[in-house]
Amino acid sequence: MTSNAITWISRHKLVLIAVSIPVLVPLWWAFRPEKLWINQTVNEAAPFDTSSDPDPIFTGQFDGKGGRVTVFKKPNGQEYLRLKDLAIPGDADAHVELAKSGDVSRAQGAVKAGLDSIGLGPLNTDQGDPNYELPTSVDLTKYDAVVIYNMRTSAILGSAKLEAF
Repeated sequence: MTSNAITWISRHKLVLIAVSIPVLVPLWWAFRPEKLWINQTVNEAAPFDTSSDPDPIFTGQFDGKGGRVTVFKKPNGQEYLRLKDLAIPGDADAHVELAKSGDVSRAQGAVKAGLDSIGLGPLNTDQGDPNYELPTSVDLTKYDAVVIYNMRTSAILGSAKLEAF
């Protein structure tokens, strides 16, 4: 920098501060950089009917990451998937999918492109107990694995093979 530029900056530093604060505060609010280090825990209540409790029909354990997955069937026939004690590394692009367990074992750590899967939506949290409604047409004997993967990098963050309860 030239000495003229340094002199100009030192004379106008209050103006520069006054202009930069209204610009930087909305940028911080929009991008929230502290969320890179803060984990949010979600503990959703299980969607039980008052008439009777749902029946667990499938269950599985996440490989190496901790956590359990259980599929429940409500008395009205609707099925939902519940992740319990989830401990997956936080990631803004993580999604939950049902896949064929043979595809998952082949694609561990590789690209998701090889998976024949049914999307359940983005991962609500990286810790806790989130619930996901299952499509009525899903065949859990065919799609017998729950996969959490990163859409941006196509890396599988965790998987659990479903077994009859």
